[in-house]
Amino acid sequence: MFEVGEYVVCGSNGVCKIYDITTLNISGVDKKRKYYMLKPIYSDTSTVYLPVDSEQVSIRRILTKTEADRLLDSIPQTQVLTIRDEKAVEALYRECMQSNNCTDWIKLWKTLYFRKKNRLEKGHKVTAVDSRYYKLAEEKLCGELALVLGMNKDEIAECIEGKFV
Repeated sequence: MFEVGEYVVCGSNGVCKIYDITTLNISGVDKKRKYYMLKPIYSDTSTVYLPVDSEQVSIRRILTKTEADRLLDSIPQTQVLTIRDEKAVEALYRECMQSNNCTDWIKLWKTLYFRKKNRLEKGHKVTAVDSRYYKLAEEKLCGELALVLGMNKDEIAECIEGKFV
């Protein structure tokens, strides 16, 4: 169980701070069930309520500084994804994002970085799917690492992409 004041990475909401653990007084909701009250740190307007006992949404503690440093150091050796079927590529990308795992996000971002580079060198445009997942991977990873390492997202993005080559 997480505690009030902790930072977590929660599904599609990204990095959140736990502001409370409470019950909800809403019609049709079990009044005894406990919920995390989460505030995404990169969104001032939203609040997320997640059942403490939920297994539907992936939630985890943010990386420690040591884990973040190790992750960054591992980037040059991190393999790109193997894409066997272009028609199923979005499912592969979605699976990586839903894993809520930084190493998977690095693999995806690195894969998309080289796919983008390759397409542009051939005079082709980047596909909409590749572009969308590139931004998602960058946003999730940079959001977490920026908080952990005390840097801004742009600095983290430059650092990561510098390790791809």
